[in-house]
Amino acid sequence: MNLLLTSGEIGGIIGGSVAGVIILIIIIWAIATHNKFVALRNQYEEAFHNIDIYCKKRYDLIPNLVETVKGYTKHESATLEKVIQARSKALTASTTAEKIEANAQLTSVLRGFNRVTERYPELKANTNFLDLQNQLKVIENELANARKYYNATIKVFNTKKDTFPSSIVAKCMHLEKQPYFELESPEERQNVKVQF
Repeated sequence: MNLLLTSGEIGGIIGGSVAGVIILIIIIWAIATHNKFVALRNQYEEAFHNIDIYCKKRYDLIPNLVETVKGYTKHESATLEKVIQARSKALTASTTAEKIEANAQLTSVLRGFNRVTERYPELKANTNFLDLQNQLKVIENELANARKYYNATIKVFNTKKDTFPSSIVAKCMHLEKQPYFELESPEERQNVKVQF
């Protein structure tokens, strides 16, 4: 029995060991990248659920605003009806894209609603209306911050999904590029003015 190894056998052992280490590194990297995608997906889903929470608060506040305004603006029923329809559409939206579009429409309709209420000085003096107006302003600010956070998480996710080599793992996981919470028209990109 010869215990001495030839140089070819030593080279084979070293080559096999190096290949084994490289494969182990690739497996560890793939697992870490997979876990990072899972964490990012959970983060953007949580961020979108936070937007849903603020939207629900806004949806719940809108009927109170409309009822308060109705008493002062009996001939503005078309505008009030648009607000109710936009709210209903936003409440029934099911996909992320539908929710983004419905909330953009609701924001636009609320701008028209705000312009209508500006024409009624006695309404602007109503304490109940002023309280509802302040609540809406707070909700709109919270909603804007939640949208910013959601878009930031989407940016990180989409960037990781599209950059090499993590794009390989993303393709294996069948991950899709996620939409930003964007407003469609230039008017919607302006701040919501809730001062009447």
